[in-house]
Amino acid sequence: MSCVRAVRGLAPVCGFQPLAVLSRGVSFSPRQVTSDASFHSVSFSETDHPRVLITGGLGQLGVGLAKLLRRQFGKYNVILSDIRKPSAHVYQSGPFIYSDILDYKNLREIVVNNRISWLIHYSVLLSAVGEDNVSLARDVNITGLHNVLDVATEHGLRLFVPSSIGAFGPTSPRDPTPDLCIQRPQTIYGVSKVHAELMGEYYHHRYGLDFRCLRYPGIISGDSQPGGGTTDYAVQIFHNAVKTGKFVCNLRPETRLPMMFIDDCLRATLEVLEAPAKTLSMRTYNISAMSFTPEELVQEIRKHLPDLQVTYEFDPVRQAIADSWPMVFDDSSARSDWGWKHDCGLPELVQTMLNFTGSDSKMARAN
Repeated sequence: MSCVRAVRGLAPVCGFQPLAVLSRGVSFSPRQVTSDASFHSVSFSETDHPRVLITGGLGQLGVGLAKLLRRQFGKYNVILSDIRKPSAHVYQSGPFIYSDILDYKNLREIVVNNRISWLIHYSVLLSAVGEDNVSLARDVNITGLHNVLDVATEHGLRLFVPSSIGAFGPTSPRDPTPDLCIQRPQTIYGVSKVHAELMGEYYHHRYGLDFRCLRYPGIISGDSQPGGGTTDYAVQIFHNAVKTGKFVCNLRPETRLPMMFIDDCLRATLEVLEAPAKTLSMRTYNISAMSFTPEELVQEIRKHLPDLQVTYEFDPVRQAIADSWPMVFDDSSARSDWGWKHDCGLPELVQTMLNFTGSDSKMARAN
């Protein structure tokens, strides 16, 4: 999920007027906006495929999901958006536009001008970063969500908003953590994720919004830098192992958390988006692939890099967050409802990440 590094000021609060009636016969009052649209739409070919907008698209997941969806639906039917400038590679790989989720008018224009039918909302401040800037996290994670919900409802979109292991708290059952239980998170990130789950489900029941949500575990990928999350150690360790042969872990060695390789995460996202509505017994699902501790990850990496040196200097803030999160996710509902099944376990994850970061398998690293 994207770690937003800079956001413009909040857009003025817009008034409401009764303009639309949705399929369930419930009046919905979209925000009143002026008609002086200055945004020029990208030209797209006519297809029967969904037309997808991904907000926060330059984060850990957006670029990879865009690549997957473009293979499925066509290059020009998937638009990445963010407030940051994309790399040349990303810019040339398919449509990219500027979008600030705190600017409701801009977001609405993008949806209308490009005939968007699916909106994937990845703009968010992650757990550790959010604790350092609660005000910004509140704006991005909550106000931004409200803008997305209103636009999606007004225009009849299918809306995907990811949640997280961070949506649970110290009073939640941790081993395993079911779909439905006490949550009560103690971070602004977690509070905003519970808010997103409940608001999305409310809009679904009240207005008929096609809201879909997966609670992601820690996501591990080799082609993006850590973005301020509590599970970032499980990405950074591979880069350090290959480059220096040394790693300082900011969590205790016995800290167990649910994890998943990015390819499984992206595939799960596409699968739940494509699932027939009648198969969904709920609108927010846990998904998982494996659970491990830092020490277990280190031992698996040492099968390939036996000279890896690891020290543990835990960060009290991140450790407290991790200690309040699930140890094991129960994702049995996702597996039974729409056939979720992960492909990558811990040995495959380590081999893939070391290959990606340039390690020669089973070669000791010189210090």
